[in-house]
Amino acid sequence: MILPETLVNMASYSATTENVVEDAVKEATDQVSVIGQYIQKLTDWCMSKLGSIVVAIIFMVVCFKLVKLLLKILRRSFEKSKLDTSVAGFFVSAVKVVLNVLIVLTAASIVGLQITSFITILGTAGVTLGLALQGSLSNLAGGLLILMLKPFRVGDYIVENNTHCEGTVVSIDIFYTRLITLDNKSVVIPNGNISNTSLVNVTEHDMRRVEIPFSVAYDSDIEKVKRVTLDVIKDVDGYLKDEQVLLYIDEFADSGINMYVKFYARIEKFFDAKWDAMWKLKKAFDENGIEIPFNQVDVHMIPCKNQGNRV
Repeated sequence: MILPETLVNMASYSATTENVVEDAVKEATDQVSVIGQYIQKLTDWCMSKLGSIVVAIIFMVVCFKLVKLLLKILRRSFEKSKLDTSVAGFFVSAVKVVLNVLIVLTAASIVGLQITSFITILGTAGVTLGLALQGSLSNLAGGLLILMLKPFRVGDYIVENNTHCEGTVVSIDIFYTRLITLDNKSVVIPNGNISNTSLVNVTEHDMRRVEIPFSVAYDSDIEKVKRVTLDVIKDVDGYLKDEQVLLYIDEFADSGINMYVKFYARIEKFFDAKWDAMWKLKKAFDENGIEIPFNQVDVHMIPCKNQGNRV
């Protein structure tokens, strides 16, 4: 048997449930009504701007096709100018993004949207991003300059005067240039540093002059020294026989006569030619009795008179 108190509680719970359901239905109805109002306002706005929207869509379609045609012409012109592929791709992508943004903003202004605030926000964001990425943008600009002006190419041996790094260029990226040194170490240099300092491109030309200083004694036969030296150079590996060999006296020094021999070698044989020439010169001088002087120090020992007063 159900007690009267229990019946009262059940009735109260039922009434509370009905109120919750009514509130939820009312809230949902209000939300649907608000959404309907926004949809109605959007529909009314679209109907009032129908002509402008059609013009904006036609404008965007035509401009996007023109951009594609322009990009195709740019790619062909870059291929004919033999511009580096990475630079060409960067320029094409940058032009595409800029033109597409301008087309969208122009279409929005045709429809009647206010784009002044958006342009202001975009400019502020660009300035902030530029300040935050100042070093990276410097490397980017340096990489573009290197790839366009080509002060060196992949495979060249360069010497960077700021940090005194040197080696063979193995890659030129947008932000960094990578070198391999003679002892097989990898060096990564930011392009901003390379573009803002002087450097030496050792292998830009097909040949390079080898310079070897040496000394001979004062009692040496100079004509014999000349004949032996020229015969040695003509037998050096990598020596360019069509180029003149220079042999001259540089200085009358304290210990001997300082001389220079200079000749040209193929660029890929530069170090081989230098080392081979020095090796063969020493051997030829020894065989022909030509003395290479060196500094000597004579030490005279003076006996101490007061040897008995040592501590």
